[in-house]
Amino acid sequence: MVDPAALSPPRLENLGLSRERPLVIVDVDEVLGLFMKGFGGFLAERGYDFRIDRFALFQNIYAAGAAEHLDLETGRALFNEFFAGHCGEIEPAPGAIEALNRLSRRAEILILSNAPPQAEQLRGAWLRKHGLSHPLILSSGPKGPITAGLVAQTPQRTAFVDDLLPNLDSVAEHAPGTATYQHVADERLRPLAPSAPERHPRIDDWAELAAAIEQAVSR
Repeated sequence: MVDPAALSPPRLENLGLSRERPLVIVDVDEVLGLFMKGFGGFLAERGYDFRIDRFALFQNIYAAGAAEHLDLETGRALFNEFFAGHCGEIEPAPGAIEALNRLSRRAEILILSNAPPQAEQLRGAWLRKHGLSHPLILSSGPKGPITAGLVAQTPQRTAFVDDLLPNLDSVAEHAPGTATYQHVADERLRPLAPSAPERHPRIDDWAELAAAIEQAVSR
């Protein structure tokens, strides 16, 4: 099912974004921020183990010492609690703030995050806390449709950064003119993350990634 927001994405001008400059769309969790580290600390405070042994979320949550992961309903409740009250406590990904500041000198930056609606205030405050005054859109589901609606509003070059291969493939399908890049911030996740570098360059160093994006949107 397509996210309703994707059917009528916000107008760039209403977000304070210029059509005269390239547009770079960036994810938050495991791209700009260390979500797994923050969520793991939140779980530990509640007596749970967060064992990152697969590229998954709820299947990595265990009761202390348990052999089987928590049921998905309990995991989802913890996830929602984290986003409702604690997602503003995560650390920035190494080099991310500096890279976005660099990119913002020549491109418009839009933050597109798949997160529950209750996270909007905390997530926006987290961005501002770290000097990132870029507009934020919360979405859900594959990011291709909403990205297509956004990039269709500008004649300039566009780029998209995410950690999840399905989102990258979705954007490539719906907005094929957009340069796509994969970035996985947590070093524990990097060897576990599915990638397709022949379709989406995988660049886990933000300085290198910023240079690649600059080149892509400046052609």
